[in-house]
This record gives sequence, structure tokens and C-alpha cells, in this order.
Amino acid sequence: MSEADPISRSSAARALCSAIEETAGLLEVDYVRDDVLRVLDVYGGELSRAVVAFRVATGAHRADELDCRFTVPRDVDPYRLAVDSGLLEETDHPVARLLADLRDNCPVDGYGIDFGVVGGFKKIWVVLPRTALHSVTELAGLPSMPHSLGKSLDFISRHGLGDTVGLLGVDYRNRTVNVYFGEPPAGGIAPESVRSMLREVDQAEPSEQMLRLGRRAFGVYVTLGWDSPVIERICFAVATTDPASLPVELDERIERFVRHVRRTDPDTRFVYAVASQPDGEYYKLQSYYRWDSGVRDIMRLPAGALADPV
Repeated sequence: MSEADPISRSSAARALCSAIEETAGLLEVDYVRDDVLRVLDVYGGELSRAVVAFRVATGAHRADELDCRFTVPRDVDPYRLAVDSGLLEETDHPVARLLADLRDNCPVDGYGIDFGVVGGFKKIWVVLPRTALHSVTELAGLPSMPHSLGKSLDFISRHGLGDTVGLLGVDYRNRTVNVYFGEPPAGGIAPESVRSMLREVDQAEPSEQMLRLGRRAFGVYVTLGWDSPVIERICFAVATTDPASLPVELDERIERFVRHVRRTDPDTRFVYAVASQPDGEYYKLQSYYRWDSGVRDIMRLPAGALADPV
């Protein structure tokens, strides 16, 4: 489908574009509608059945963006579609080969597309079956995987982050990979463990709210690149029915967004995540425009969270 042929555009793509426009308005994010439609048209054939999420972030260079993520079937090649449509440029960097390596060596359940309504195409997600999580050691041996994953295996083991992986995010713009561990420690990550991990990879000292969120984490992931031998970021994700109840401060824009989402779907859950950096930490909030039971099962709420999320 092309911009010149709007009649052929799927109704799901048109509906999602309208939802993006409404959400961007709530968040005071300016963008070019045709740029959004360009991405949706490339992958729009299966949008009616896709899991779709929106994400906002705090901090410099992040607050003026709205990210949209949606799933696509496993029988497509999302990287080739992105290159052929001009969303990505062809490159001989290992990042260009990683998706094929993963597909050839892992039982892939599906893919996800991640783009910023301002910044454009960003990532491809690789979803591994919940019943066949992949060994992090085997992933480290893939030819195109950043060598920093192999060099971090001892770190991952000592800190109990998990020995399996359920999701990977390949960031083509920044040439990094997010590795999401399949089964993080029960009960979250203890404050002393968070401090120890961050010191070991030269990250900033965690704030008190980061430590509290780590305690409640249902998911943990690390960010790795090809140009560094160590982990670049560590992120802890918390599931909640009400982000305003977490021990964090939400700015006015995000509060409006949360109220809107909860009015639309009172039973929805959000993912609130904190990510480390050498110069501090930043926060990310994800909501679901459309989700399914599998997403709900993965997003485990901590014991007592509905009554006392803090």
C-alpha cells in the first residue's frame, strides 16, 4: 500500500493512526502524520490482530516523543520490509544480520515493530515462545550478537538475572540490543543487588525510587552494543494498574495520558520502567491500545499490588 492510494489502506491502520493522533495531542507531541502512515502502511496488513502499545519517557531528548509498538506475524521478514520500503538503510554492520541469525537459531514466536511518531523507525522485537525460552549462553554464541553479551555471562549469573531469554529488541538507529530475561528473580531485585550491579558496570548510583521499583520488578533487561565490552544499561520494569500510585513523580502531561487510558479501559495495566545510565536514570511508561491474555500473564503484579502498590 502506498501514500498515493489511501483507499487501500487497512481500516486498522487508519484507526491506529487516529489513536496515535489523540495520544500525541494529550502528550503535546508534534509529528508529521504522513511519516506515521508510512510505517503503518508497510506492516498494516495484520494490524487488526496485533498487540499495540504506546510508550512515553522522561528526561532530556525523550519527553518530546511518543513511541508506538505493534506485533507482526512470524512469517514475515520485518527487517527486509523496512529496508525495501526505505524505513532503514542497508548496512554491513552486524546489526543487519542479527535478526536472520536469531530466526535461524531460535524458535521465533513473532516480531514487533517499534517507531517514534517523531523520530521514525527504531527497533524490531523478536518474541520467543514462553514455552521455549532460549539459553542466554547460546544467544551469546551467535556470530552477529554483540560480544559484550558473552563477556557479561558471569555478571548475569552472579546477579541472578536469569539463564533464559524471552524477548530481544534490535535497535537499528543506536546499534544496540535489548536482552529481556525470561524468568527474573522471584520477589524482584533487592536494593543491595541493584547497587552492586550498577557499580560494576559504571552506572550512576540508584535513587531511592529506583531501588523500590527494583523490588517490584516483573521484568529485567540489559542493553548491549557492539562498541563496548560491558552492559550499557540495566532496566527494571514494574506492572501496575495505576502509575500514580507508584513511588514516582508523573508530570502533568503523563498524568493526563494515564487518566485518559484508564477511562478508556479501567482494567488495563501499565508497565513503568526505570533504566540506568552513567549520568543518571530515566523512566518509561507503557500503556496498551490493544493487548491479549498472553501479555496479561507476563505482566505479573506483585503480591498486594492492587491494594498497596507502594
